[in-house]
Amino acid sequence: MYAIKEIFKTLQGEGGQAGRTAVFCRFTGCNLWSGREEDRHTATCRFCDTDFVGIDGENGGRYATAIALVDMIERVWGNGDRQRRFVVCTGGEPLLQLDAVLIDELHRRDFYIAVETNGTIAAPEGLDWICVSPKAGTDLAQRRGDELKLIFPQQTIDPQSLTTLDFRQFWLQAMDGPDKCSNLQGAIAYCLEHPTWRLSLQTHKMLGIP
Repeated sequence: MYAIKEIFKTLQGEGGQAGRTAVFCRFTGCNLWSGREEDRHTATCRFCDTDFVGIDGENGGRYATAIALVDMIERVWGNGDRQRRFVVCTGGEPLLQLDAVLIDELHRRDFYIAVETNGTIAAPEGLDWICVSPKAGTDLAQRRGDELKLIFPQQTIDPQSLTTLDFRQFWLQAMDGPDKCSNLQGAIAYCLEHPTWRLSLQTHKMLGIP
């Protein structure tokens, strides 16, 4: 059984796959925050800007099998190029639910599988693209992947301390919220001084797409 908040087709807005057509499969639930505003002040991650509570979003629901879930993902992708099929498993924390059975079924339907995770749960084998976004106060179980995307700034995380981890790309993304402008300027300045890091922009928000 998979609990899904929403499934929709859009352009990937962030990081190394930005601009690529994708189906986003958003899993409900997270191990760092309940998703409810009344719990935000006591959460481990307090700056999340995503609604991952419930199963009431577009194509959301409880899917009894991997086949049923991939049927919906395939339907949302539509009749586009089968060789370019791309699905982003996100949340919440998708690794609470994403398993080998679902990965195998997605691959059987020719989907390239990306995951966006907070890194506190080790990723299963078979994923094609792993994006880890560390959160202050947590221990990383997933210490390798394709991209590490750090929301900046986080008081107890020194970005340079993460560059020894086994990732191909390192992205710095300004924390959203009331201090977004100053956070963006800080991220730009940090990237200029530390060119291991690239600046990640939330282009989907600029474009007004999901």
